[in-house]
Amino acid sequence: MNRVYLDHNATTPLRPEAREAMVAAMELCGNPSSVHAEGRAAKALIERARAQVAAAFGADGADVVFTSGSTEGAALTLANRDLHGSAIEHDAIRSWITEDLPTLQSGQVDVSNPEQSTLQLANSETGIVQSLPNGLAVTDATQAFGKLPVAFNWLGVQMALISAHKLGGPKGIGAVVLKRGIEMPAMIKGGGQEMGRRSGTENVIGIVGFGAAAEAAARDLSNGIWEQVREFRNILENALEAGSKSTIFVGKGQDRLPNTSCFATPGWKGETQVMQMDLAGFAISAGSACSSGKVRASAVLTAMGFDEVTAASAIRVSLGPLTTEEDVLRFAETWLEKEKKHRARAA
Repeated sequence: MNRVYLDHNATTPLRPEAREAMVAAMELCGNPSSVHAEGRAAKALIERARAQVAAAFGADGADVVFTSGSTEGAALTLANRDLHGSAIEHDAIRSWITEDLPTLQSGQVDVSNPEQSTLQLANSETGIVQSLPNGLAVTDATQAFGKLPVAFNWLGVQMALISAHKLGGPKGIGAVVLKRGIEMPAMIKGGGQEMGRRSGTENVIGIVGFGAAAEAAARDLSNGIWEQVREFRNILENALEAGSKSTIFVGKGQDRLPNTSCFATPGWKGETQVMQMDLAGFAISAGSACSSGKVRASAVLTAMGFDEVTAASAIRVSLGPLTTEEDVLRFAETWLEKEKKHRARAA
């Protein structure tokens, strides 16, 4: 039986458009900082990709600075700034902030001083979407970009983090998007690439793949692909809810990413579920991919007020544009069989 990939919030399959653009870019040998024809050709590819990312993210007129991903972007935007945030942020953000912003049971975060705070746009584990306050210093838009109709220019934030591999681009490339006029001190110094904000020879192949993937993702949004994904997510949750009365669905009924379902069966450890479903042919996760393998309760669910047993029993299923109704129904049938066996063992 073919495996079913339901872990798109961890990383997505590479889009054909991105692969094609990257293969073509491999034929170029020029350094983008060189002034000869080969160098100018490489530079032109970077600038085209920059325009593609800006257009897809609604960031016309803003600065797009390419990085190795959102983790580096977090370091560039948050280091030495003493910003405030909450416990539901990704670990890449939490490493740099003071965690003193309260999280409500709904998963929403109360931000009292936006100019000195950071707040994610959508949570990678629960899919819950935040209402960003105007003037927010930094938002992690990594999970939202490509799945929601988001425009940087109307978010009202100073800086945003995005990453290619969450929307069908390659791993190892991302960007910080800055409102024009906002300063971001360089941490990686050298040749002054990326407008002096991030030195080092540019990852031309990755950047080109990012641009192509962003353009394709924007097209999917316009064509309503993610509304179909939302429908399949709801079919999945309805099937699970009908078959398991003890399972808690986190954020159901709230504004969420269209592809994300987070649910917990108290007492049935998330890691155990992930392994059992993996052996059955399904790829899912227990929380953020960067935290997988660490035996601990979800910090996100704990911050939302769930007890430790429930927080340690949560799994995340995240769909993609190519996920089918058959995929989610197969998952539901298999998971419910294993949940029934778990209840029998626990009785």
